[in-house]
Amino acid sequence: MSAPDVRAVGEPGAPEPSGVTPFWVEPTAALRGSVVVLAGRGESAAVYERLANRLAFDGYRVAVIADASRGLPGARHSASALLAERPELPRVLLGSDTGASVAAVLLAEGAVPADVAVLAGLPVDAPGAPGAPLDWDEELELRSACPVHRGALSRDGAVEHGALGRSDALTERVDAGLLQRIAVPVLTVHGAADALSPVGAATALLEVLPDAESYVVAGGRHDILNDVTHRSVAATIVLFLERLRNPDRSRVVVPAAEALPLAAGLVA
Repeated sequence: MSAPDVRAVGEPGAPEPSGVTPFWVEPTAALRGSVVVLAGRGESAAVYERLANRLAFDGYRVAVIADASRGLPGARHSASALLAERPELPRVLLGSDTGASVAAVLLAEGAVPADVAVLAGLPVDAPGAPGAPLDWDEELELRSACPVHRGALSRDGAVEHGALGRSDALTERVDAGLLQRIAVPVLTVHGAADALSPVGAATALLEVLPDAESYVVAGGRHDILNDVTHRSVAATIVLFLERLRNPDRSRVVVPAAEALPLAAGLVA
């Protein structure tokens, strides 16, 4: 299979602190859906290029809105416009860090035409969570253990250093009442070793989602889409999206111990 076609797209009103133009990644295979990624604090679109390419190989076109929580009106405008481009396709809103907070707010408001959502590393306030990182090395430790991702973050313009310690009022709006208003199916993924947003507090909050499938990633840190388990996390996202295409959301790949007795019963 040839590499996906990466094309630049404009985003009126969307913040881009690094000056890097947001991009579409178009798959060369048959289209399965559109994914709009809402990046976290200080993150440029380039931070999610690896994820976008991986999803594109499975048939999903991907666009990334940088540092979505820096400007909610711009993020709302851009996400709505991007998701409206191909209404015949399943439309996915995926948020990471404060991008997950933005996604939750937009979904609860019914402000974007999304059919499904993914919330990754949703920030929560919890006792014992660290404040602003003291330096860049500490921020990298909080973000990811993946050396490739750390290298990508360290490139000029990839991320605003120190932004991970930024306190966004938007995150305070994401409470149980708001999450209960989200009407679309939601996949949540959170790192078990996320020191910035402790997994216990995050999963307790996310339990109120009306229609959700939630996963905790062993050893995962805050940038759970770009940690050492990024392949498994991306595969989990694809499997979730593929299951939603089935009316009963059934799994098509099941353990033999479950499948064979079921098949025997059908034959009998």
